[in-house]
Amino acid sequence: MFLKPVKLTTFKRPLIIAHRGYRTKYPENTLAAFGAALDIGAQMIELDVMLTRDRKMVVIHDATLERTTDGHGQVNSYTLKELKELDAGSWFHPRFAGERLPELEEVLDLVRGRALLNIEIKSNAYEAHHPPDAIEKQVVELVRRKNVFTSVLISSFEWKILENVAPMEDAPAIAVISKYPAEGDNVKLCIRLKAFSWHPNCRELQYDQVKIMREEGIRVFPYNVDSPGEYQRMIQMDVDGIITSDLPLLSDLAQA
Repeated sequence: MFLKPVKLTTFKRPLIIAHRGYRTKYPENTLAAFGAALDIGAQMIELDVMLTRDRKMVVIHDATLERTTDGHGQVNSYTLKELKELDAGSWFHPRFAGERLPELEEVLDLVRGRALLNIEIKSNAYEAHHPPDAIEKQVVELVRRKNVFTSVLISSFEWKILENVAPMEDAPAIAVISKYPAEGDNVKLCIRLKAFSWHPNCRELQYDQVKIMREEGIRVFPYNVDSPGEYQRMIQMDVDGIITSDLPLLSDLAQA
């Protein structure tokens, strides 16, 4: 088991980050998956958040419900109460029947003091019936109210979301996610946004990119590192953390 960090400034490298929780054995983005990830030793939990029709923060990856619940249609077409009635576990295995979509606050309460939390605000979080920065304000306000901004990271593929978060009072640290590490000027973007970390796709990541980021004081957390070969390649590049969907494998490798 790892010594759980409670501040971003005190983690032990490489930081092992559970992508949507312990998702190889539990339904992703559920309290069951997050609790199991904590039990097995994850140092950081990664999750996805978006707004419901009534502007509540719900944890789910897809903009639609079909893949991970028994519901149908767009997440933002439903109120939180309606979404809470859906089954978010049976699709994975019958023993998880009745597992519900969690609110962001529920996950924060579960993780608080036990591990770090990486909140990814989805690029599709903007909808016509929500103010353009509604979700960013709500996430930051929740983190501020819970007084956990030193252990929370807000990440996104969408730089406009991060631009909205960066100047907010008591805003948590931010992270830039890149699908293609070589695309655009990631270094300048991270510097401009004063990003804590950069999260590139591990498959196309090169050592010189890691070196430049680290010289600028920006941590590198590649995703999704799910095999021993990928793990060893990332360690050789001297990355700061690793986002994985295969938590047991990476936990064992990190402790070897």
